[in-house]
Amino acid sequence: MNGPILELNQISMRFGRQNVLRNLTIHVKRGETLCVIGESGCGKTVLLKLMIGLLKPTRGVVKFDGQDLAGLKQHELAKMRIRFGFLFQMAALFDSLTIFDNVAFGLREHNLAEGDALTRIVAERLQEVGLPPGLEGKKPAELSGGQRKRVGLARALALNPEVMLYDEPTTGLDPIMTDVINELILQTQRTKKATGIVVTHEMKTVTKVADRVVMLYPLARLGPQDSQILYDGPPEGLEESPDLRVRQFVRGEAGERLRELAQQREAVTD
Repeated sequence: MNGPILELNQISMRFGRQNVLRNLTIHVKRGETLCVIGESGCGKTVLLKLMIGLLKPTRGVVKFDGQDLAGLKQHELAKMRIRFGFLFQMAALFDSLTIFDNVAFGLREHNLAEGDALTRIVAERLQEVGLPPGLEGKKPAELSGGQRKRVGLARALALNPEVMLYDEPTTGLDPIMTDVINELILQTQRTKKATGIVVTHEMKTVTKVADRVVMLYPLARLGPQDSQILYDGPPEGLEESPDLRVRQFVRGEAGERLRELAQQREAVTD
């Protein structure tokens, strides 16, 4: 199929009285690596959860491979999710399980491998993410932050996913380990031919791995008719965006945000 693998059409998401996403339309091509950026609280992680059917939109349609997720039963959703890999913010490993059992978890859960075949797959995935032999029997607490991230990536890759979702994959890592994770994301997209969606604040990740970038903005600071998507295009176009908010975010400049905060303080004191 030549159509997009993921389609979000006129998506809105509300939790109680709080609107998080409004009228978003985003289509992700097969094999594309899309980076989603924006300030904290603009709905980036919520977007990932909608893509995989962990949340249902308040309004709009989410499709994966042409199927409307809202029309799938629970067992059909579970089967669909096998086609996804998810690297969580803090790796989200099971503390009580060994590294081997963490990586093997999905394969066992879905009865996809056992015995020697399971051992081989786990070893191959750990090797792919650059971890040395001998770590399989350790617990997550015995590993560094970067090692835990790589174990999380190995677990996500164990099922050979068609789509990889990365939620802040370099949070809490030093610059060298950040680059290691970025290289692993690139390697995964090249060798597995997987589609990738990366939520990140790290601009080095964006410039290194993205084919396309979408920047979201918090709804609380937008007018009722304003688009929540400030930018949708190639990473090299971010610096030349006509929107000052995009340029300031990319450069890490607080100018516009400081003015907004000052205006809020003035409104409170008046």
